[in-house]
Amino acid sequence: TAGLAERFGEDRVLDTPLSENGFFGAALGASLCGMRPIVETVTSFLWVGMDQMISQAAKMRYMFGGQAELPVTFRIRMFYARGAAAHHSDRNYPVFMNTPGLKVICPTNAYDAKGLMKTAVRDNDVCMIFEDGIAISSRCEVPNNEDLPDGELLVPFGVANRVREGSDVTIVGVAGGVQHAIDAANALEPEGISVEVIDPRTLVPLDTDTILESVEKTSRLVVVDPAHKMCSAASEIAAIVAQEAFWSLEAPIQVVASEQVNVPYSPALEPLVYPTPEKVIEAVRKTL
Repeated sequence: TAGLAERFGEDRVLDTPLSENGFFGAALGASLCGMRPIVETVTSFLWVGMDQMISQAAKMRYMFGGQAELPVTFRIRMFYARGAAAHHSDRNYPVFMNTPGLKVICPTNAYDAKGLMKTAVRDNDVCMIFEDGIAISSRCEVPNNEDLPDGELLVPFGVANRVREGSDVTIVGVAGGVQHAIDAANALEPEGISVEVIDPRTLVPLDTDTILESVEKTSRLVVVDPAHKMCSAASEIAAIVAQEAFWSLEAPIQVVASEQVNVPYSPALEPLVYPTPEKVIEAVRKTL
């Protein structure tokens, strides 16, 4: 956001008081009036504005019989694994997956972050983009509009990215879990273990077809998710595969997610909470 106010003016770039319930509501009201606001916040402050998100944003279009549109985009940073302790380390996208009326997006690199953001701004529903502070801090080439055949970098919702082809086991990574999956796949390759890595990119809508197609090929599944395991994106993906592709599986599904504890401040304890490439490798071995 550096330099935005100077470029676009203070009528379009607003520095609000620290009241999420207030500026979330202002954004929803603006969207009902035809604007396309983008709200910047962090995961741990979503709790303060939950009435606006759950009771209003998620339900208003339905309650108005489809006569209202709420084209508002929430850009939400996730800070964890950096000594932020329990109050500032939430990975709470599963809560919003469980709420009808919201689109939930998890980019894992700069290319997708830009493309999914541009798609969200053009969407007429409430979009929540959860930016993993670890995943999207990595650098990659992002083309300018003039370098693209269609003139715009737009990444569609509901289309997963097959990051890496493989034949022995499928790893579906969520948010920062994608990089752990890639690291694990690279480590296992010298042993002759071929790992396919899938990045869903969006959790709502979820591209189940790509995931199921991959599992039908490899017959094994590991899901990696930095959120807590219970009622997580990982557990939902595992449940879908168990229901839809049970007879394709040759081993139990493995889930690598954060431990079901509050995040400690201690530098010695915090790393024990989250998924790591080593934990992913161990999970892969259990499927073979």
